[in-house]
Amino acid sequence: MSRPRIRVVVDNDFSGDPDGLVQLAHHALSPSVDLRLVIGSHLRPGDHFDPSDTTADNAAELAREVLALAGRTDVPVLAGSDVGLADRATPIRSAAAEALVAEAMRTDVDSPLYVCAGAGLTEIASAWLIEPRIAERLTLVWIGGPEHAGLAEPPPGAMPIEYNLLIDVLAGSVVFGDAAVPIWQVPRDAYRQTLVTFAELQLRMAEQGPLGARLFAALDGLRTQALRHGFDLGETYILGDNPLVLLTALQSAFEPDPSSSRHVVRETPGISADGQYTPAPGARPMRVYTQLDCRLMVEDLFAKLQLHARTPSGPPVGGTP
Repeated sequence: MSRPRIRVVVDNDFSGDPDGLVQLAHHALSPSVDLRLVIGSHLRPGDHFDPSDTTADNAAELAREVLALAGRTDVPVLAGSDVGLADRATPIRSAAAEALVAEAMRTDVDSPLYVCAGAGLTEIASAWLIEPRIAERLTLVWIGGPEHAGLAEPPPGAMPIEYNLLIDVLAGSVVFGDAAVPIWQVPRDAYRQTLVTFAELQLRMAEQGPLGARLFAALDGLRTQALRHGFDLGETYILGDNPLVLLTALQSAFEPDPSSSRHVVRETPGISADGQYTPAPGARPMRVYTQLDCRLMVEDLFAKLQLHARTPSGPPVGGTP
């Protein structure tokens, strides 16, 4: 049986696109992960079909719902801030940021800690501003940021500032430019690789118990909402937050690492006020993921949903009671 070999803190805007809910369920069902904390983070006001859904409290409530369906009511969930940083020196002292600091500063464990962020970086920036020593004690895995020059081009019609970065550009600037936090980045060109079809979601997710049905309803509901607002999503959906699971829970057995995905190492750039990278010669190195093992990621998700549907009250898939 698998046992936890890494610790994970999840920070995501679960009120936004429902790929975050799928990612959370996937992490919750992964036995190699000691899921220590889930943070519900904010969206930008007005950046959702239902403006009332942008709060961190709502994100936290949705996270609790999914965790309960996954049989993981043991995992603490906290709401983060509802606003971004006001300046680059003042943290927002939310309970979530304080809890992140506490987890990073633990001295009773030696397993690696990954902060898996699928939204803005308000909480990780605030946590570092509260206690800079956390930079030596965790790795940030972030879904966000635009394409890097020489690696990929923006997609047609791309937003001027990539969406997760846009939630709190200043926080992104702090984390990239001021903090010494190690970063594994999955920029827009990489997370857009994670396409699944609604046909396979209907057959391999919707029919897998209450958890699978809830996740599919969220994804299909977004498609319906989009059509009402004049957007046709077509046949596919981007599970853009699930690389957070691929790069942490699904590391190789020997010499643990996300060995089936590809990355380059670059100097960590700065981030300007308009959301663009700025050169920072001599800056600390960071990983930029360029190619993701989508087969491993998606097949593992579907398999774990199917196994959980068979024993919904049991421990995480492959785990010990």
